[in-house]
Amino acid sequence: MRYRLTCLTPTLVGDGQKLAPIDYMVWKDQINVLNQSRIFKLLSKGPRLENYLTQIRKAERLDFAAWGGFAQNYADRRVAFEHASCAQHWERARAESLFIATFASGLKGPYLPASALRGALRTGLVHSRWTEEFTKEVAARLQGDRAPRRPAEGPESAALGSSGQNRMRVYAAGDSSPVAGTSLKICLVRVSTLVTRGNKFELGWKMAPRGTVDGKRPEDSTPIFVEMAMPGTTFEGDWELRSVFSQPEILKALHWRQAPDTKRMFDAANGYAEQLLTLHRQYAETAGMAHLLSGVDALLAKLAEIRSDGAAALVPLGWGTGLLGKSAVVDTKNEDYRKIMRQVPIYTRAIESNMPFPKTRRVVFLNNQPAALPGWTLLQAN
Repeated sequence: MRYRLTCLTPTLVGDGQKLAPIDYMVWKDQINVLNQSRIFKLLSKGPRLENYLTQIRKAERLDFAAWGGFAQNYADRRVAFEHASCAQHWERARAESLFIATFASGLKGPYLPASALRGALRTGLVHSRWTEEFTKEVAARLQGDRAPRRPAEGPESAALGSSGQNRMRVYAAGDSSPVAGTSLKICLVRVSTLVTRGNKFELGWKMAPRGTVDGKRPEDSTPIFVEMAMPGTTFEGDWELRSVFSQPEILKALHWRQAPDTKRMFDAANGYAEQLLTLHRQYAETAGMAHLLSGVDALLAKLAEIRSDGAAALVPLGWGTGLLGKSAVVDTKNEDYRKIMRQVPIYTRAIESNMPFPKTRRVVFLNNQPAALPGWTLLQAN
């Protein structure tokens, strides 16, 4: 069997690497990733190597006037900005904002690691089997003087099975085939937040390391530049549901009523996606982001279209999906859930503020407008 995963919004499944601003130059609305080995070999034949090394050591970014020829002639690859305005925002940005997270890539080009796909499906499956009693159990475990390191380990095992009985063992997937480098672009991402104005919430944009600017001035907030697969990009790879787990004696030994099949797994993922998108829609409506609201509505319409036959699933994965996109529990108004989050130091103040939680989202700017949530994809198997 094969799977096909199509990006519906800009998506980054990273390799843990970032391009430093001295690793590339911006030229003609694109970044040119320099082949430093070739450059060093060339400069070592003359007197300019020391000057180049000095600039790399001291400069925040390479001087195009002095070294721009390298961007034209010694680039490993060239990645276009999503929109011409991205280059203008790049020019105004501080140096610490110019480190670009890169897409997972091998010798033959960018690809989708199977681990990202398995992790996203696992989250949906846990969500479908999670109960309110599990949430209460985790909250109770955190009330003692010494909280356990993995308070949700027991309920999670109850939902999926222990290591030997984990239902994800039924499913296997391989890394995708490489896609063309032209499928990737450098996107501008900013972090939105909600601020209180009298008795209502309004949109704001985050600044690093702290602070918020008015929602009407996103250009004053801190930009994030990310290499992303654009909508329409398709990754294909091997997919297998191990039939051995459907045998009656295996089911009995594992204490399973039935093994997950493709339809059940996709139904679980779609149920999770529906609740997640409903929360995102409420957020976009509260913040008054019309373009983002339209994008979320389009995803909800796509979800309604594919749920009827059970042959596809909407899956959020990769960078930028935030806390909600990585958590199997998305009922953030549940009091037991809020008890749990109060015990996590980085969320304590946010919970105690009684504002919607979480109050931030990473938003991708398309055509210089806040238009999309990162990481939403369509998964099909055949």
